[in-house]
Amino acid sequence: MSRAFLALEDGRVFEGTGFGAAAAATGEVCFNTSMTGYQEILTDPSYRGQIIAMTYPLIGNYGVNPADGESDRPHVRAFVIEELCSVPSNWRSLEPLNDYLTRWEIPGIQGVDTRALTRHLRTAGAMRAALTTDPALSANDAVSLARQSTAMSGSDFVHEVTTRQAYRWDEHDRESGEWTLDNPCEPADRRIAIDRGEYLRPLPPVSRHIVAYDFGVKRNILRSLRQCGFAVDVVPASTPAEEVLARNPDGVFLSNGPGDPAALTDIHAEVRKLVGKKPLFGICLGHQILAHAFGGNTFKLKFGHRGGNQPVKDLRSGKVAITSQNHGFAVDPASLKNTIEVTHVNLNDGTVEGMRHRDYPIFSVQYHPEAAPGPNDAKYFFNEFANLIDSTR
Repeated sequence: MSRAFLALEDGRVFEGTGFGAAAAATGEVCFNTSMTGYQEILTDPSYRGQIIAMTYPLIGNYGVNPADGESDRPHVRAFVIEELCSVPSNWRSLEPLNDYLTRWEIPGIQGVDTRALTRHLRTAGAMRAALTTDPALSANDAVSLARQSTAMSGSDFVHEVTTRQAYRWDEHDRESGEWTLDNPCEPADRRIAIDRGEYLRPLPPVSRHIVAYDFGVKRNILRSLRQCGFAVDVVPASTPAEEVLARNPDGVFLSNGPGDPAALTDIHAEVRKLVGKKPLFGICLGHQILAHAFGGNTFKLKFGHRGGNQPVKDLRSGKVAITSQNHGFAVDPASLKNTIEVTHVNLNDGTVEGMRHRDYPIFSVQYHPEAAPGPNDAKYFFNEFANLIDSTR
């Protein structure tokens, strides 16, 4: 393994050992506090344009399994960890992490003091960085690359990750069942065998039809929607509102995605045309796009919320949920009109985590009810969307 550098735009350099591809990459460096789920993180389209550092020290210990990906490929620019497990131990593993990143030409660095890196980013904020495993590049070269790279603010990565054409998600109901293991005590009709002792729970019949805007949607969101009885037509991010309404859906879903929500002015305009026409539900970037469609604004967080341990309070009930999050921007509550009610706040920094329209059947959350990875405290929002649609029919 070769010497590698992670260089930040402020001149701080972390030296380690390279793994994955022998290459150089630039992007915004940020940290994720999840203890598991590195494959889901790597393949989440919301991480497009970013270099991810994992705070959990040992990564790669259960390998990689294509079934667990949140999309068809990894989207991170580079990967930063403390220690790489080169010999994974899990019966579902089909490939070591090192081989996976090499195949996708993504560089990684191990041997980094990720605690020190995280403390630095919490103090100085997320910033541009360069990671190089190329022996021809020095630490100073890497700092120069970082300073020449594009900032996250103002960046539109949505049009890089969105689907190129519309499609029906899991049309034959082969991918959306809830995953489970064999349980001899459970009735046989409660599980469907798929492979190597793995099973899926049967899906409910389709009872509602929705259109989902793909701004970088995670597969587990689509699975969760189907598990609640939705037939989901996924459309590209640039789809005009008129085309969505022509499908006559029962509701419209706005997905997660990467980049700066303020840069998506064309999408704001189309979503604005849907307000009052159909029930709307937004998650993460979809939540921020709704805020802009309502006439509000977003701002960049100092170091973002990324991990499965973010506490969120429901202001209506007083209940607190531990949530999975991945975002570097937040909705400015002062910019929201009186027709918008803030329903959830983050207990760490008070930022907006949920909102709803007072006059129309529209609501959104900043966090991820589908987890993957993370807790499932908030999965009830998919049923809430179903109930909202049923109440407006």
